[in-house]
Amino acid sequence: MQFTVTTEVDAPPEVVFAVLSEVERWPEWTPTVTRVERLGDAGAPLALGDRLRIVQPKVPPAEWTVTALEPGRGFRLFSRSPGATVEANHWAEPTAGDHRSRVTLSVTFGGFLGRVIGWMMRGLNERYLAQEAAGLKRRSEERARGTE
Repeated sequence: MQFTVTTEVDAPPEVVFAVLSEVERWPEWTPTVTRVERLGDAGAPLALGDRLRIVQPKVPPAEWTVTALEPGRGFRLFSRSPGATVEANHWAEPTAGDHRSRVTLSVTFGGFLGRVIGWMMRGLNERYLAQEAAGLKRRSEERARGTE
């Protein structure tokens, strides 16, 4: 079961990626995340294979691994628990001559329990994605204007 939100952002993909890749700062711009802990080299740029512990309201804390990363564009996180997998995508692509971005955030639940959980929590997943997209848009546009 997949949930997706796409939004236009008045900032280039590199700016959006910079905001997204500062994972420890997510709680500053989205109410859907209360804490992100890097399980490894917290001072280094986000890299393929990095592990994160993400704490969210109404969701059990989970460990995630960066399974795909394209600097300046986005990344994929993957989490596994008994009977369930979750894949979270965060991607920005250029529009209108590279000065704007189309941002796509998605979460996909797999495995028998994952699909059941995704279905049961569909309202929460849709709200969280909308809140994350709105917060990311706001923070990225502030940074692009130099007002962050």
